[in-house]
Amino acid sequence: MRIAVVLQDRCQPKKCNKECINFCPKMRTGVETISIGEKGKPIISEELCAGCGICVNKCQFEAIRIIGLADELKTEIIHQYGENSFRMYRLPVPKKGVVTGILGPNGIGKTTAIKMLSGIEIPNLGNHRSPPSKEDVLRHFAGTELHDHLESVYKGGVRTAMKPQYVDKIPLTATGVVRDLLSRVQERMDVKEAAEMFELEDILDRELGKLSGGELQRTAMAATFMKDADIYFFDEPSSYLDIYQRVKMAKCIKKLSENKQVVVIEHDLAILDFLADNVNVVYGTEGAYGVFTLPRQVRTAINVYLDGYLPEENIRFRDRPIEFEASPPRSEWNTGNLLEYGTLEKDFKEFSLKVDGGSVHIGESIGIVGPNATGKTTFVKMLAGVVEPDKGKTDAKFKVSYKPQYISGDFDGTVKDLMYSTAFETVQSGFFQGEVIAPLGIKHLMEKNVKTLSGGELQRVAITLCLAREADIYLFDEPSAYLDSNQRMNAAKTIRRMMGKSGKSGMIVDHDIYFLDMVSDSMMVFGGDSGRRGTGSGPFTMREGMNRFLKAVDITFRRDADTNRPRINKSGSRLDREQKTSGEHYYTAGN
Repeated sequence: MRIAVVLQDRCQPKKCNKECINFCPKMRTGVETISIGEKGKPIISEELCAGCGICVNKCQFEAIRIIGLADELKTEIIHQYGENSFRMYRLPVPKKGVVTGILGPNGIGKTTAIKMLSGIEIPNLGNHRSPPSKEDVLRHFAGTELHDHLESVYKGGVRTAMKPQYVDKIPLTATGVVRDLLSRVQERMDVKEAAEMFELEDILDRELGKLSGGELQRTAMAATFMKDADIYFFDEPSSYLDIYQRVKMAKCIKKLSENKQVVVIEHDLAILDFLADNVNVVYGTEGAYGVFTLPRQVRTAINVYLDGYLPEENIRFRDRPIEFEASPPRSEWNTGNLLEYGTLEKDFKEFSLKVDGGSVHIGESIGIVGPNATGKTTFVKMLAGVVEPDKGKTDAKFKVSYKPQYISGDFDGTVKDLMYSTAFETVQSGFFQGEVIAPLGIKHLMEKNVKTLSGGELQRVAITLCLAREADIYLFDEPSAYLDSNQRMNAAKTIRRMMGKSGKSGMIVDHDIYFLDMVSDSMMVFGGDSGRRGTGSGPFTMREGMNRFLKAVDITFRRDADTNRPRINKSGSRLDREQKTSGEHYYTAGN
């Protein structure tokens, strides 16, 4: 089976010579394989297309996809948005007493699947011209688990609750204080109980517009848990939460699944591994198609995803596997110091921060870990010159490039305009194109308006802009937010590679253990009383830094026997007790 997809956001008919038509062999012989639609963009006949791929290679905007898929998928199409548009195959089925995880890249139908399972959107079974009715959909799935699920949803016998993906949009759609928002959804529990579960007592009377990302995430989680539903959908519940909050959130979801149906989309693989029972891997091409595989046990699913090969389907969806180091990185950094700073102190009256003096080596990537609201971002801002310390000094001779935690997309123009106005020569250089633009997939965003970018696209653009500026130290505040698992790995490798090759240094604040494991050469550790007092120390070696941090949050990790990826130990298990006794919370003694 062959499908043809025209990516509407990339296609620029006014800026090309319609190479897709002019170079098509079938068109040259008089067979109208490609026509021009109402919007001036090409429409490709999948029946007439020979699959030669010439149009794919000739399109300067890489807006065309000609893809060969297994014939078996013809009967398993769930939805197609239009002619030469995105299509989705198969759907996961929620089950009571089980946390169903969904794992895959952005833009291949995960959120669409949730909308269909909740009844918000009706699948058209590939018939976008004359969509079927609910009754037609049920007849199509007769005799399957999906039929029983959708029948209950369509009859109104199933109540659903959904935690949205982009929690930073909540203040745009809701006003008032946190207590007001939660008071409107008191069903399974009251405001007091939900506030205690998600540690919201101190912010109940705070305006929604003044909440941090982590506070908004916990508020959204509380509002979802308070609803009395049969099926709960959580779209990226770990964003902006620190590792302690992520583990606590995962435990709450697991407990909820004991008598409810729960579906979770999550890109933090360590947390997905901890909270999910079964996982549906989704593979495909962004904006073109997405295929849901049958559910696998969580460990097997994540290992298959990292390997990039589906043995049952005999399909490889990644060129090479994602690999983790079996042993900790080297214990010493041999290059000279790029920056030294003394003890830094800052007092905001309600919050105070003290960071011990330290140094940053040339080419070093330093991961910064710790609970939320302990001063990590404030420390980064002090180094960046955005915040002036009350005591101590940073070396003003050094140029700093800073990617903030919360990214603004209010630039009026395209991504190309933004890039060129920031660092034209750097962005145009072959080195930067190969080391940053290509791995982060920025080329395909160049013609997009910045205001129309999704959260993940905006994040990748912000990382690129930070790396494009001429600086000695690059500071990244939560660069993994809204990126899918593939993009996180690519971003981590890109940042670390750029620091090593350019002789500059990077400091990265993040909460994704996999991301930090890949990006960091050493670690800084923050602690204290969240929201009141923060302390920072380091940089330490990776081994010492991780052990200090994980000991503070009372978590241990083991390494998967097949992939060496970090996996959270169950609290109180044999491995958990043994590692805590030996003091090895992250790198086991055998490594």
